[in-house]
Amino acid sequence: MAQPGPASAALDILGIGNAIVDVVASATEATLAEWGMAKGGMALIDTQRAEAIHASLTASVQTGGGSAANTCAVAAALGAKVGYLGKVADDEPGRTFAEDLKALGIRFPTAPLKGGDPTARCLILVTPDGQRTMNTYLGACVTFGEEDVDQASVESAAVTYLEGYLFDPPAAQAAFRRAAAVAHGAGRRVALTLSDAFCVGRHRSAFLDLITRDCDIVFANEAEALSLFQVNDVEEATRAFAATGKLVALTRSEKGSRIIGGGGVIEVPAAPTTVIDSTGAGDAYAAGFLAAHARALPLAECGRWGSVAASEAISHFGARPQADLKALVGA
Repeated sequence: MAQPGPASAALDILGIGNAIVDVVASATEATLAEWGMAKGGMALIDTQRAEAIHASLTASVQTGGGSAANTCAVAAALGAKVGYLGKVADDEPGRTFAEDLKALGIRFPTAPLKGGDPTARCLILVTPDGQRTMNTYLGACVTFGEEDVDQASVESAAVTYLEGYLFDPPAAQAAFRRAAAVAHGAGRRVALTLSDAFCVGRHRSAFLDLITRDCDIVFANEAEALSLFQVNDVEEATRAFAATGKLVALTRSEKGSRIIGGGGVIEVPAAPTTVIDSTGAGDAYAAGFLAAHARALPLAECGRWGSVAASEAISHFGARPQADLKALVGA
């Protein structure tokens, strides 16, 4: 029997990732030093440190977050049909997270965790230069496992989008494999975002194996690409990605992005903007790219949509869109 193709998909994108409430606040370099934070990085923290940092923040903005969830929110704003899988607790932040997604028209079928850790949160400190330093308390989201991979949702999605941040727990790695198997069994595609250079460093061989065996589309920034292939030059990383035979979007901040695949490399310029907060730039880029890809637009246009979405994301605090993205991309 013929497998269904993308045209028959009920969803354009299904994100799978860490379901996290984002807490964004301004901070000085001195504040980062006081807490011993590595500027621009992402650190996993325990409950006690999370509560201490959270209590020290002033004028913070709290929204539903998590990398893949942010991608889903931006893609929905661009008109894509979107679903999301991720674990929250049966608590007030978890319910807020679920209501936030549903208000955006995003399908969220994952059952909440009963009687375990509270819903995760990411404390994001933004310095005056727009750099974001993330402190992540994973809480309930690390319990996501194979049993949470909603088969019907995966089978109905043209692309299942996997968030690299979720890759730390072994249960989540098994869930990724399961989701990829279900997606490919239904004739669908699988995308992966590497998420963070530190994350890549922890799971380099596993990520390479996942890309080789289970992925069709890969999103990475320069630091992640260099870490993945253990090279010092973006051209070497480009050649290494090309050798995988996958479709790759390599983002390069103000240098734009590079689309690798189909036997060639396409350079896409960055969309001009003023950087206020770089939180969610990569998430928004992936959303723009995949939303355009769902419309079967040319790869260069997919990259342009990604650049426009990313430029909007970094023009304000928070990772969720505040402007009319459809108008910005000319959809």
